[in-house]
Amino acid sequence: MPRKKVFYRIAFLLFICLLVIVTRYVYLAASVINAYGAKIICSAFYLQHRSVQKVIEEELYAFPFSLADYTLNEQDSSVTGTIWGLAKRKAIYRKGLGATLVSDSSETQIKAQHFILPVKPSKNTDTIAWPNGNQLPDTLPPGIDPLRLDTILQQALNEYKDGNPVYTNAIVVLYNGQLAAEKYAHGYNKNSLLPGWSVAKSITAALTGILVKKGKLDVNAPAPVAEWKGTGKEKITLKQLLQQTTGLDYEENYRKPSGATSMLFEKGNAAAYAAQLPLAYTPGTVFNYSSGNSNIISRIVRQAMGENYHAFPYESLFYKTGMYSIVLEPDASGTYVGSSFCYATARDYARFGLLYYNNGKWNNEQLLPEDWVEATVQPSVADTLQHYGYQFWLNGFNKNDPSQRWYTDVPADMYFADGFGGQDIYIIPSKKLVVVRLGLHVMDENKLLKDIISAIR
Repeated sequence: MPRKKVFYRIAFLLFICLLVIVTRYVYLAASVINAYGAKIICSAFYLQHRSVQKVIEEELYAFPFSLADYTLNEQDSSVTGTIWGLAKRKAIYRKGLGATLVSDSSETQIKAQHFILPVKPSKNTDTIAWPNGNQLPDTLPPGIDPLRLDTILQQALNEYKDGNPVYTNAIVVLYNGQLAAEKYAHGYNKNSLLPGWSVAKSITAALTGILVKKGKLDVNAPAPVAEWKGTGKEKITLKQLLQQTTGLDYEENYRKPSGATSMLFEKGNAAAYAAQLPLAYTPGTVFNYSSGNSNIISRIVRQAMGENYHAFPYESLFYKTGMYSIVLEPDASGTYVGSSFCYATARDYARFGLLYYNNGKWNNEQLLPEDWVEATVQPSVADTLQHYGYQFWLNGFNKNDPSQRWYTDVPADMYFADGFGGQDIYIIPSKKLVVVRLGLHVMDENKLLKDIISAIR
């Protein structure tokens, strides 16, 4: 065969291969975009009572999400997303469970699932004193400069970054356990549910702690993951899952099709997807932030609790601490997406922070092990930056050198639950502070915390 014909055939085959790769990439990207938008709108419409148009304008306006069209179907409580009719994805709403993406299983199978959820206590929380309820005292705790604090929070609501508004929707400040100040953006108030994103990781850690206290789990023992038996992963401990040092080959990247986008927006069983990943490192030797680890923990909690799993977070944690608004959302397999999907009021996120501030105790009941919070703020040896504990971020770096801290103007003992877009619960024991900030985009939170601290006399 002439050399020229061979060259053309090879070139043609390479072109076909490239076309297949590009087409597959585009389809995967479109599927993730449609799934993300459908899930966000479904949760926002049914949990936050926001209009579809408002969500699109504030959260889905930018490329590539602007390519998609979204359809709300109130008859079957669903939202469907598609780009030019391709890669259609659907999210369904179920009362008490929020939104779930239809993935792997059929919609009929998902809707047929049976969940045992507890009845929410019928209490008028406005008549119950903080923190168990929402009734606030007439006076602020001593040590607060109320005018300065009010000014600081108002400025935060109006902050811009790189010429664009950061859309802070809520800020709550607790001082010595008391609600000292709060501010909400237009359209939001103390009863508004807001997404926590990866704040869910810290909640998953708290649920783990409760089971450790009950003797159902041991952080130092190999994690009870059936797929790992007889493999190099069988010695991965629950502690390594909590500290993000499992060594699993996982990429937390949302700018392209990745392990993170596949797990959350393509797979119906997030934990099973994460558990089957191969090892990239020897367990316990490398820190790698991974939503996959968090979802494996969530499934471990489910296995430990059995039939009472879905009620467990509410009965053992949320309702005991007055967190009556919170909703955890499950994936198509029925396991709570412990890495990412939760909604609650800003005050309820503050209550969660207060539980940790009080060393896991609430109303004189020790909900978490007595040493759980202390263990939570200890980084692993593998974490070279010293900035992560049990599903909480730490101020880290060099505690004796403020310039080496994550937030240079905030005390070294600060630790925080952190979610995408700046959903944060900051706990600063040395300043007797718990600060919740919830918004659509990250802001200069080092400055916010520094200013709030300056309002404490």
